[in-house]
Amino acid sequence: MTSSRAGQPAEPADLVDIAHLVTAYYTTVPDPDDVDQQVAFGTSGHRGSALDGAFNETHILATTQAICDYRRSQGFDGPLFIGRDTHGLSEPAWASALEVLAANDVTVLVDAADRYTPTPSVSHAILRANAGRTTGPGLADGIVVTPSHNPPRDGGFKYNPPHGGPADTDATKVIAARANELIRGGLAEVKRIPFGRARAAAEAYDFLGTYVDDLPAVVDLDAVRAAGVRIGADPLGGASVDYWGAIAERHRLDLTVVNPLVDPTWRFMTLDWDEKIRMDCSSPSAMASLVARMDGADAAFDLATGNDADADRHGIVTPDGLMNPNHFLAVAIEHLFGGARPDWPAGARIGKTLVSSSMIDKVAGGLGADLVEVPVGFKWFVPGLIDGSFGFGGEESAGASFLRRDGRVWTTDKDGLILALLASEILARTGETPSQRYAALVERYGDPAYARIDAPADRAQKAKLAALSPDDVRATELAGEPILDRLVAAPGNGAPIGGLKVVTASAWFAARPSGTEDVYKIYAESFAGPEHLARVQAEAREVVAAALG
Repeated sequence: MTSSRAGQPAEPADLVDIAHLVTAYYTTVPDPDDVDQQVAFGTSGHRGSALDGAFNETHILATTQAICDYRRSQGFDGPLFIGRDTHGLSEPAWASALEVLAANDVTVLVDAADRYTPTPSVSHAILRANAGRTTGPGLADGIVVTPSHNPPRDGGFKYNPPHGGPADTDATKVIAARANELIRGGLAEVKRIPFGRARAAAEAYDFLGTYVDDLPAVVDLDAVRAAGVRIGADPLGGASVDYWGAIAERHRLDLTVVNPLVDPTWRFMTLDWDEKIRMDCSSPSAMASLVARMDGADAAFDLATGNDADADRHGIVTPDGLMNPNHFLAVAIEHLFGGARPDWPAGARIGKTLVSSSMIDKVAGGLGADLVEVPVGFKWFVPGLIDGSFGFGGEESAGASFLRRDGRVWTTDKDGLILALLASEILARTGETPSQRYAALVERYGDPAYARIDAPADRAQKAKLAALSPDDVRATELAGEPILDRLVAAPGNGAPIGGLKVVTASAWFAARPSGTEDVYKIYAESFAGPEHLARVQAEAREVVAAALG
C-alpha cells in the first residue's frame, strides 16, 4: 500500500546518520553463522547495511580477497577497473578494496578525478581494454561499489569479469563461498596493506572523458543538437552527476543538470511509496520533483531524465509525465529496430526478461524481429551483446543497453545514460516524444495494464517456489481464460527462472521469491484492462498457494 507521504520531500527524521553508518562499517563484526550477515550475491552483487551487520569492512576485505583468488584461478591478470557511487558506504568500501587489491599485486585503475563512476562507464572501460578479446593474457575486469537505487543506509559491491557485464552465478557462488570461508577464518588469509600505499599504487584512468567522448558512436547526438531538444537531466544525487554536465559541454547540447547536489543522506529526494528514500528513477514517488518540473505549458524542457545512484537505470519524463519503464522499452525497440540503426547486423535479436511487458513481443512481431525471452538478470544478455547477435537487451526495471551504431558492443551492463539520451534522439528524429510514440503503439496493439505486487512467504516457501515444476500448477484457468503455458524455464534459453510464469491468451503472471525479504513478487499484465489485471493478481496468489501446498 502506498503511503500518504509518498512523493513528499524527505524530513530530518527520514535521514540516515552518516557518521553512525560509517562507524558501524568499521566497528561491527558480522556473525559468520548468521545467514543474514554472510556474503551473498544477488543479481547485482552483495548488498546490505553496516547497521545490520550485513555490509561491513569484514565483508569487503573478504570479498575482495575472494575476487583476487578467483581472477587468479581464471588467469585474469590484466588491470582491474574500480568505481564507486555516492552512497555513504561506497567510499569506505572502495578504500578497503584498494588495500586488498594492492596487497595482491593487482594493477588497479581508479577515476582520474577521484570522483564517482557509473556502472556503464566501468563496463565500457573493461570492454575497451580487452578490445574484443575474451581469452588470453592481460584481460581486464572490474568492481563497482554500489547498491544501485537502494536507500542511503545500504552498501553494495559487485564484480564484472572480462566480458564487462555482471558476473554470472558460476563466478559469484565461488566468490561468495570463498569470502564466507575467509570470514569464518578470521580474515587470516586476507592480504592487505595500508590505504596510503594502496592509493599511491593505483593508476589513474579517465572514466568520464573516455565514456563521454565515445557517446556519438552509440546515440545520434548530432540529431539531438540540430533539433535543439531541451533536456533536463537529474542524476538524483548519483554517480552520473559529473557526466551530464560534461555531455552537455562536449557535445554542445541544450542540456541542464537540474540537480547537481551530492549528499549521502539524499535529503533532497522525495519519499518512495513506502516512505523510504530510494533513488528509483522508475518510481513516480521518487521522481516527483522532476515530474513537477515538466508540469505545465511553460516547462523549461522538452524531455527530462533521471538516473539511479550508479546510473545503470533510466527514467524518462515527457510533458505527459513519467513513462512506465515497460512503455519506454517498447518505444526504444520500435525506434532502434524500425530503421534507426541500418548498420546493425542482419538478424540482430531483441532480448527481454520474462517479466517485461508483452507489448515488446507485439512490437517485435510487427517488426519481424526475433525476440528472446530470458530469466531476470542482465547477465543473460551479455553474450549476445558481445557478439552482436542481440541488438538490444532490456529489463522491466528500467535497465537496458544496446549496440553501437555500427553494430559493435557498447556496454554489457545496463546503461541508463544512453537510454536517457536515446529518448532525445527519438524526439529529434521523429518529432514525437516517447510517450506519443507509445500512444501510437497502443492504437496498434492494445493497451496493457501491468503491475507488480508482493505476497508474504517464508524462507521454506520461497525455496519451494524457486524449485517448482509445471506439474505443480493444477489450475487450468486464470481470470476466465484457459491457461496456455506454465513456465519454470525461460523460453529463450531454457534457463530456470527461479519461479513460475503462467500465460493465457490476453494475460500472464510470474511469481518469483525475493532475495532480501520474506515475500514473493507477482508480476502481472493484462491486455483486457485494469479490472482483468486485478483478477489475474488475485488468482495468481491462489495458484501459487496451491502449488506450494
